Amino acid sequence: MSTTHEIVEKNIGIMMVLILLVVSVGGLVEIVPLFFQKSTTEPVAGLKPYTALQLAGRDVYQREGCYVCHSQMIRPFRAETERYGHYSVAGEFVYDHPFQWGSKRTGPDLARVGGRYSDDWHRAHLRMPRDVVPESNMPAYPWLQNAMVDGETIAKHMQGLRLVGVPYTDADIAGAKEAVAGKTEEDALIAYLQSLGTALKTSR
Repeated sequence: MSTTHEIVEKNIGIMMVLILLVVSVGGLVEIVPLFFQKSTTEPVAGLKPYTALQLAGRDVYQREGCYVCHSQMIRPFRAETERYGHYSVAGEFVYDHPFQWGSKRTGPDLARVGGRYSDDWHRAHLRMPRDVVPESNMPAYPWLQNAMVDGETIAKHMQGLRLVGVPYTDADIAGAKEAVAGKTEEDALIAYLQSLGTALKTSR
């Protein structure tokens, strides 16, 4: 006489359905409460939406695949916090869509890079990384110094972000094109990098 356990073990279809059910319930139990916790849904004190130039830089950061080699998540371990600074908290990233957390670190974590180096250092690093970090294996991005930021695209991006809760005002959106006028993608990327981690430093 077959037991219920045997029936499940011998019927791959039933087993797959039950596995999906267990994983789904487990995921909901873990994830749903996060939508109602202030620590994950409310910005840290001092956090502001990216400016038009910083947002343009974030777009460049994603387009060029910087996230492939750099994480933006400092874990709450001594080895991490001693090297990079205060561990990352969800409230720093509530305006990020998508957020840039991750685990891949061919290069160092960038969660607290804002203000650590000068704009000139970043400029030199983007154009020829080994001039400032001899052991770096990062490729150069010299074309960014000649590519201009598209103000129309940034305004539309800000409108889209407002739909998902980023508090951009009409004035922010209307002034986006002028804010990035004459700026290169290199300028924008540096502005974005210089903003990373600064909200938590200010609020502490």
